[in-house]
Formats: sequence, structure tokens, C-alpha cells
Amino acid sequence: MIRKWLTFVSTILTVVSVAQHETLQFKNIGPSRGGRVTAVCGVNDSISTFYMGATGGGLWKTKDSGNHWKNISDGYFSTPSIGAITVDQSNPNIIYVGTGSDAIRSNVIVGRGIYKSEDAGKTWSFSGLKEAGQIGAIEIHPENTNIIFAAVIGQPFRKSNERGVYKSTNGGKTWEQKLFLSDSVGAIDLKFAPGNSNIIYAAMWRVERKPWTIISGDTTGGVFKSTDAGENWEKMTKGLPQNLIGKIDFAVSPDKPERVWALIQAPIKDEGLYKSDNYGETWEHIKMPKKIHKSITYRPFYFTNLDVNPKNANQLWSGTKVFWTTKDAGKSWDSIPSYPHADHHDIWVNPNNPNVFIVGNDGGASVSLDAGKNWSTLFNQPTAELYTLELDDRYPYYLYSGQQDNSTIRVPSKRPREDVLSSNDAHGLGPIQYWESVGGCETGPVVPKPGDPNVVYANCKGQFGVYNAITGFQQNYYVGAESLYGNHPDDITYRFQRVVPIEVSPYDPNTVYYGSQYVHKTIDRGIHWERISPDLTANNPKFNIRSGGPIDEDISGEEYYNVLYAIEESPLEEGVIWTGSNDGLFYITNNGGKNWSNITPKNLPPGGRVSKVHASSHQKGKAYYTVNRDYLGDEKPYLYITNDYGKSWRLNVKGIPTDYPIRVVREDSEKEGLLFAGTEFGLFVSFDDGKNWDPFQQNLPIVPITDIKIFRDNLNIATLGRSFWIMEDISVLRQLELNTASESKLFTPENTLGENVNIYFSAEAKEQDSIHFTFKNEKDVIVHDKWVKLKDAPKNVFGVRSTKWDLKHYLKVSGEKDFSGPKVAPGKYSVSFTVGEHIYEEEFEFLLHPNLKKIGTSTSDLLEQEKLALKTAQFLIKVEDKVKKLKEAIQKTKKEEQRQILKLQLAKFIKGDQRYDQPKLLDHTKYLYKMITKSPQRPGEDAFIRYNKLLQFFTNK
Repeated sequence: MIRKWLTFVSTILTVVSVAQHETLQFKNIGPSRGGRVTAVCGVNDSISTFYMGATGGGLWKTKDSGNHWKNISDGYFSTPSIGAITVDQSNPNIIYVGTGSDAIRSNVIVGRGIYKSEDAGKTWSFSGLKEAGQIGAIEIHPENTNIIFAAVIGQPFRKSNERGVYKSTNGGKTWEQKLFLSDSVGAIDLKFAPGNSNIIYAAMWRVERKPWTIISGDTTGGVFKSTDAGENWEKMTKGLPQNLIGKIDFAVSPDKPERVWALIQAPIKDEGLYKSDNYGETWEHIKMPKKIHKSITYRPFYFTNLDVNPKNANQLWSGTKVFWTTKDAGKSWDSIPSYPHADHHDIWVNPNNPNVFIVGNDGGASVSLDAGKNWSTLFNQPTAELYTLELDDRYPYYLYSGQQDNSTIRVPSKRPREDVLSSNDAHGLGPIQYWESVGGCETGPVVPKPGDPNVVYANCKGQFGVYNAITGFQQNYYVGAESLYGNHPDDITYRFQRVVPIEVSPYDPNTVYYGSQYVHKTIDRGIHWERISPDLTANNPKFNIRSGGPIDEDISGEEYYNVLYAIEESPLEEGVIWTGSNDGLFYITNNGGKNWSNITPKNLPPGGRVSKVHASSHQKGKAYYTVNRDYLGDEKPYLYITNDYGKSWRLNVKGIPTDYPIRVVREDSEKEGLLFAGTEFGLFVSFDDGKNWDPFQQNLPIVPITDIKIFRDNLNIATLGRSFWIMEDISVLRQLELNTASESKLFTPENTLGENVNIYFSAEAKEQDSIHFTFKNEKDVIVHDKWVKLKDAPKNVFGVRSTKWDLKHYLKVSGEKDFSGPKVAPGKYSVSFTVGEHIYEEEFEFLLHPNLKKIGTSTSDLLEQEKLALKTAQFLIKVEDKVKKLKEAIQKTKKEEQRQILKLQLAKFIKGDQRYDQPKLLDHTKYLYKMITKSPQRPGEDAFIRYNKLLQFFTNK
């Protein structure tokens, strides 16, 4: 029954409002520090409306020039990777978006076609080219907006025939391939010649990613031109590079329609900026200052972007690490120093006002309304790309990762009580804006030392360090101490990937394992390292090459292939260590590294990346391995499970789509066999140890899930493009029984440390339309009861409903709704409801918070607080009732003399209307109640004395 519901509901859940299904929902906890954006666009007739497309965060819109952004692709797009955005400027309600970023890094997410909106992004429809892979540009015909062209790069990890230039004549309903060179060469850019829509320029590019290299350029690609609206094409060669040619970006300006600019990747003597003043027939290579030339042509497969002033064809902008501009046709250049981030990927300049533009970079998207003097912030975009997930053990606990293109980061799971960044005027930081850097760098991982979150084991592209959050210093203990950039893999002692696995032993917080092609071990936090394994990779010599080519090398460490990618020590057996390599091998040691065994499954195709290893916390000898082969062009999911230390394996992916690569699988910490799988396009759950899988997307956006951790009954998730997410209290998932979801049931609530208690239950409206809940303390005294209408507690995909109790007393007030009273003290409690003649009851415990224990607060202290707070609340109700009755009597009394007497009595209870009028009994009582209940503590002696004084005053009045 549940499996059928899951299959059906998963297809519609993402377009249903979160408010309709509050049970088992995720919350985004940030960071709101932006991730990489490679596509931007605006609206000609607006200086406030802009769009940005993130590499993993989907499509976003701002209506206030970048002050606020809203995601508008969730629920519609099947991939979060955006490559191109184009607005029909004659009707800005029409937008086309091509998925698949053109910044083809090793972690690039595959695109899945084009989407169209006819209501300015409120809703979307699929517009074809599903197998296109990455899309570099979309252009709308300036006179006939039903004609659209798309520059299709193609699949980034394999050959594909759906590449080149495509044309639609019916508004994107169907597409026809108009320019095709080969299954390896696609189109990266398109431009219409201003004023002559028959002339179109196309940039053709050979590009392909492999785990060990990036291929950018060949002799086939280059600049192509059509003079008959895209029906026929001719390669332009006069004045352009004659042999190897790579990525190209065009720029054209209505100010000089015959001119076309091109920034071109080519061998050193031919690379750089080109200009044609005769519609691309002949070209001039523009000589730039050496420093500028080197900067603008930096990492051309990744950058290469250019734009021109629509009203001045001599002014250009180009962005790589630096954002540059020239006003004299490329002779001299100036940087725009105020830009808020490095590494630029796309620029859109408003044709009506060239002082208005938006730029996409590695930190998000920023808008400028004054030609780059001032910019909108990057800290309002929760699109962080995170590679791993680690947690500390404080309260609240923090989540740790490396944020691509920024720094390492940690974020609190809840807003800290010591809220130093808040403000009493509501101008402090919002909950998802909390973050701090914790050593290492963008790659991570960062692993807090168990028991001491001020100490963090940190990695930066193969360099190990120990960060101290108190001092702010990091001590560096690089294994091998060799420079890694620019090296041939055979020329260095230790091969390190950028995201090096760090494993802290569950048996000793000072013991750390670190992975190159070997496992390294330290027992003194990195001062000394011991190599405890042989080479645990396939180490195929043909993959040990200098990355890049045939034009430019790109050796940043992410292409070191024969390396370890996952290490995990068993939480049940010290010295049992599992490893997985980037080139597909599984190894295990049962004796702390003295001996190692190759346990790679025989039916696993070679070469895939072991993205994660998870050692079971329930059964010795059991582990879960996830393998990514999409980097080799194989998008199938691979999950291998062993119960016997790798002697035998089972491949369990039933229910996961065949083109959803799995990045991580984690087993629940409490219930054996309850598994969660993070894939390239969403989350899945299994209740039978992986034999069957079902979608578990809930309100989570479509995004690669890079890591999962279950901790303190919460499901914690790191994503590659949408920051961190948490589903709080998954206890109900541990209690689900298949095929019983239609029966009435009360699930055992999870124990609490003082937060809301989630009450999960099943009940059918046909039996009764409301449920009455009763909450009692261990003395069987009712502390709260309430009615819940079933229509207000809708079923989730499991048929489960939910309500909450905030652990407060609710006191009855005659003729009014219950008074929200003080919080109960830690102790044992029960909840019950009745359906028909059957009573359902479960118990749970409110535990004393560990942070209170640290400062000496006891349960007896809080019982005293509850007792006094409850008495004060009851007294407050009496005072308010007295005030109410006096006001009613004044209203009813017609005799002025009697009214004055009543007003004098009332004046003893409430203050006057002026701000600083003397407080009276009601004000004093409210003040005392607030003081008593503000913090969990034993009330001071003065609180008791003050209560008795106020009570005496009331009695005497």
C-alpha cells in the first residue's frame, strides 16, 4: 500500500504547497551565501527584474534588483543545472531556459532540455531536447518570436548526436537540427547580427569531461555563419585561428551592427580577442597588454565570456577571475574592483540603459544599477554547492562542509541561544544567514573533533590542517608537503584529489585517516603520519596524464584519478576499515591496516568513483558502497551491499530510475535496514535494507544530494546547489509498518530536550472528523488537551498525520481560548486519543537539556520554576478577569458617580495610556511572569517574595 502511494504522490508532491503537507518536511538552514551562477538575464524595460541560473540551484528571479531572490524552477525542472536564459523582450512573460551549465567542471550536473514559461516564470512547460545535455545559449528571432535557436553543447561525459545548432519555428514545440559537425562537437554560443536576422553567428566547440582530464578544442570547431536564418552554415576562417580552436563567446552591439566580437580559446599565439567589422567575413586579432591578455584567457574551458555595450560598440566587458572592461575596443582595460566575488561566467547588459547589468559568478549573481560602482549582495542566495557533510556534538549541533568557490563552512542546525548576531529591532541576521569558516578551503572536507567542536580537521585540495575556532589559527601538516598543482600524477609521491577523504576514528578523536592512493594515519592530529596501506587504487598508467588538451592544460588536482575517495572505520569493530577509490576499487582491512583485501564486486563495471562508503552501525561486516559512473557516460545507479566483509555483494537499486546516479546511502542510526539514498536528482528511502526504493522527495528541491547524516533523530542533508536541509524527527519512519497505514494508530513520540513534541498518528475522517488529544504528566494530571480537525492535519505519503505540543500548560479561561501558560518541567509524559471505543496512548520523556546540566541546573530546579510559573499564570488570569469585569461594569453603569468609583478601582490594576505612566498590578504581574518564564532556571528568592506581595495586594483590594 505505501509503495503504491509513494510512486503516485512523488510525481506531484513538488508542485504542492509545503503548507498542505507539514508532516515530515525539510527545512533549509542555509547558508544563504551564493553558489556558482553561469547564466543571467534581465528585462529591457525594467531595472528591477532579473533572472539567474545556478549550476546546481535552479532558476531564480528578483523583482527588486537583487535585494531578494525567489526560486521559480522548483516543481517544474527535472535538473537544477542551468545553462542559458532568454527573455522575449517584446513579451517579457515568455522565457526560455536551457538546462545544463556550460562551465564544465568535473562536478557539472547534466542538463535535461529546454523549459518555457508564458507567465514570467510562475509556471513552466517542457519544451524539448531532453537528451541535449548542456545548453550554451538560446536566441529568439527579433521579428518572429516563434523562431528560436538553441546552442546545444551536448552530453559532457560521453559522445552524443544531439549537439550543434537547433531551430524551432513554433515557439519551442518542435526542434530541428540545423548545424551538426560530429558527436563530439557542439554549439556553445549564438548571436543574431543586429538589424539583420538572416545573419546568425554560431560558435562550435569540442568539449568532453573525463575523470582524469578535460578535453577542450579541436580542428573541427570554430566560428560559423548563416546568411539565410540558420538554414545553411559556413565556417569563417579569414584572420581566425587555423588549426586548434576551443571555446568561443560572441558579442554584438546595435551601435555597430556589422561588428562582431569573439573571445577565442586557441594555442597561445592565436588565443584571445578577435574583431570583425564585416559581419564575420574577416577578423582582426586584437593585441592586449600582456597582463590583461593572460587574465582574460585564463582557464578558457571554464570562463571565456564577453559582452558589449549596446550603445557603444567599443566598450566591452569580460570576466574570468577578474571582471574587466575596456572603452577603446580592447586596447586598454580596467578592472571593476568593487565587484563582490571572483570567477565570472555570464554578463547581461540592459540595451536601454547600459549602466544596468547583472553578472553571474562563482559566488552567485549581482546586479548593478550604476555601471559597477555598487552591487547587490551575494548573501541572499541559498545556492551553496556542498561536497560532504559532517556534524559536531554540541547543542545545537552544527553542520560542516566545504562550499565550492567559497570556503569551508559550518551552520547551526537551529538558531543558537547565544544569538550574538540578532537584533532587538528585527534587523539581525535571519536563521539561514548564520555561517562561519572553519579552516581548509572550498573543497573541504572539514571534520570537527568529537567532544571538542573548537578543533576541526580540515582539508584544502590535498593539504591537511587542524583549525582552532578559539584562536582562529590553522596548523598545517601537509602529508608529503609537496606542491600539487601542475604536477604529472607520476611525478608526485602522493596523489590527492581536491576532496580528500578524512575519517576520524570512532574510538579515538585524535586518530585521523587521510587518503591519497594510500591510507595515511595520524594519532597526534597530523604532526606525524604513518602510511598503513599499499596503493589501493587500480592505478592504470594510461590515466596518469597531465590533464587538459589539446590546447590548454588544467591541472588543479580534481583530475587526479587513481586516488582514494572514501574511507570509513567500522563503528562496531576497531581496526576494520573500508575504502573506495576514484577508479572503482573496494578494499578492506580487518587489522588496522596490517593486511588489505581487494573486495571489489566482480559485476561492477571498472573505473567508477566510489563516492561514499557507509559501515553499518547495526551489524558487523556490513557496508554500503555507492559508485558514480556518470563521469564515464554511464548514468545508471550503483549501490552495493555486503553482509560478510565484502566476500559477497548484492546490487540493490530497484525503484531508483535508471538515469539517477547514486551519490550516497546512509543507514538509520536506530533502525536497521531503514536506508536513505541521495541521488543526482533527489532523495529515496528503503524500508527493507535496499531491496526496494521509493521516492522521498517531500518538499526537497531537485538537486544532487552529496551527503546524508542521521543524528539526534534528524535527517541532515548536504546538496550540490541548495545548501543544507534538515528533516527534524524521523522517529515515525522507524515505526511504520507496511500495509497498515489506513489503520488508526498513535506513534511513539520521540523524547525531547525542550523543543516541540511531534505527535504522529493515523486516523480516518470516516470514523470521526476531529481527534481529541490529552497530555498528562507522570502524576496522571492533565497539563494540556486539544481538538485537532483531520482536515487541518492532512495525510502525508505514508498515510500519517501530525500535530505538535509545545510543552506548555494551557489554562482554561472562561469564554475565551485557553491561556498559553508556562512550559512543563522535564519528566515523563503521555499523550492519548480515542477513536470509537479504543484509546491509543503512548509515553515519551522531556529530558533535561545537556547545556543546563553543564551550568548546574537540575530537574528539581525546573520543577520549582514550573510550580511558581503556573501559580503566577493562574494569578495573572485572575487579575485579567478582574480587569475585564471592571471594564464591563463601567460600560454598563449609567450613574457617573458609580462609574468614577469603578474607574478608581480599575486604576489600581492597569496603568494609564501614556508610555511612562506608573505600572499597576496587571503590569507588575505580567512583568513577574515574564521574568520567571524567560529562561529555564530555578527562580530566585525575590521572585517568590514578589509573587506573595502581589497576591497579598490583590487580596486586600
